[in-house]
Amino acid sequence: MTPPRLGIGVIGAGRVGAVLGAALRAEGHALTGAYAVSDASRERAAELLPGVPLLDVPALVERSEMLLLAVPDDQLGPLASGIAATGLAPGGQVVVHTSGRYGTEVLAPLARAGAATLAIHPAMTFTGTRTDLRRLVGCPMGITATEEFLPVAAALVVEMGGEAVVIAEGDRPLYHASLAHAANHLVVLVDQSRRALARLGIEDPGTYLRPLLEAALEESLQRGSGALTGPVVRGDAGTVAAHLDALADLDATAAPLEPGDVSDTYRALALAALARARLPEGDRETIRALLEAAPPPEES
Repeated sequence: MTPPRLGIGVIGAGRVGAVLGAALRAEGHALTGAYAVSDASRERAAELLPGVPLLDVPALVERSEMLLLAVPDDQLGPLASGIAATGLAPGGQVVVHTSGRYGTEVLAPLARAGAATLAIHPAMTFTGTRTDLRRLVGCPMGITATEEFLPVAAALVVEMGGEAVVIAEGDRPLYHASLAHAANHLVVLVDQSRRALARLGIEDPGTYLRPLLEAALEESLQRGSGALTGPVVRGDAGTVAAHLDALADLDATAAPLEPGDVSDTYRALALAALARARLPEGDRETIRALLEAAPPPEES
């Protein structure tokens, strides 16, 4: 039996909202309109949601059976309160947000107005292009809702090609922190390594790093800290010291708009690696002393 088709209004035609709207439209849902403020969002809506009218929020609320709220985390609570305060939201409307940080409590004003509130967060980095539609297939999506509405959230996830994973309301901050820590901080690490290799004259540092990083990622996903290699887990204090000297020089000669933060990142993550290494206590303390030593003051 085919689930009922909904008229869906997309509030926030950013990278996430436009892609999820396109995915739901492909499943037969009708898009009643989209709210897009920036030029980039309007261009994205034109590309991914062709023919969908750009409307203001009150118009979307009035004409939609389901609202997809794909806005920055800090805007979500005020948006939900503002919609509820207008009195335009009809009872029985489905309201879905895409924030990883929040469950459904942030939508409480709309729930009190009679809406079915759901949180659906794809565990994926979005580019805001059609490439993302393929990446949704098999993508885990954290869902939070009351027991009554969990099947609705799960059904929407299946329609978008994902796999629903129930996340308790109180667990959402840790859930989101784990994903942000892994994805965003990985980007920082790769950027730092790319910049260091570029300084050496390597023309395409991303291509140079790819085999190493893909292997490390695959191993770490399977084995966790058992995939660690390198000088810290081997107890090579001399190599660690040489790394620190080289990275201090890299930071000291950073270009004006480059952050000189590689040494600090290396020290912090090497200490985390050290905590996971099985080393004799003497070797452990030698490396710890190197990593915790304050760098020499910059010359004036």
